[in-house]
Amino acid sequence: MEPATGTIHVAIVEDDRSLREGLGLLISATPGFRCPRTYGSVEEALRGIGGEVPDVLLLDIHLPGMLGSEGTKVFREKFPTMQVLMLTVYAEQDKVFESICNGACGYLLKKTPPAKLLESIREAYEGGAPMSPEIARKVVTLFQKTAAPERIDEQLTPQEVRLLQMLAEGHSYQSAAGQLNISINTVRNYIRSIYEKLHVHSKNEAVSKALRSRIIS
Repeated sequence: MEPATGTIHVAIVEDDRSLREGLGLLISATPGFRCPRTYGSVEEALRGIGGEVPDVLLLDIHLPGMLGSEGTKVFREKFPTMQVLMLTVYAEQDKVFESICNGACGYLLKKTPPAKLLESIREAYEGGAPMSPEIARKVVTLFQKTAAPERIDEQLTPQEVRLLQMLAEGHSYQSAAGQLNISINTVRNYIRSIYEKLHVHSKNEAVSKALRSRIIS
């Protein structure tokens, strides 16, 4: 799908003037694209974007005033049809995650080659989620870490949790019994109860499931 004008309207928010102007010239000189306005801050862009809303906004993260990662949410609320594509020097995990949660459609490193940058702008316009490979890997890792924990049907007792934590740290049944000041038979009773509640059949399975469920860390 092409815009009515036959070109993709791009705006840039970047505080480095030479980079901002260079990107603007590159985009405007490429058939199918135009970049009539660039801005040095989120605040300036919010004042400057008027009736003609850009199709895609290239947004730097580290800006004077409001950070780009925070500005993403404001832009998306005010201009819901505009796609926000983040630009950054470093693939910082917390800012990547914050920007995506706030509505950014993609995330590129500033070292992205010009042809790839233009391809990514088009991809963002067409509904895609362009990302530099380094950032894509970090996003996958972040979402794996923040995925919903595995559900446990029955609650473990505090003593059972302590025992599991000790087993995860490498304690034997005997050592755990001594640390918890209970008999080895009591440890075995706890273990049977843990296996039953977690639906597992070995110590390794129990520890693994407890870690995935975030019962222990």
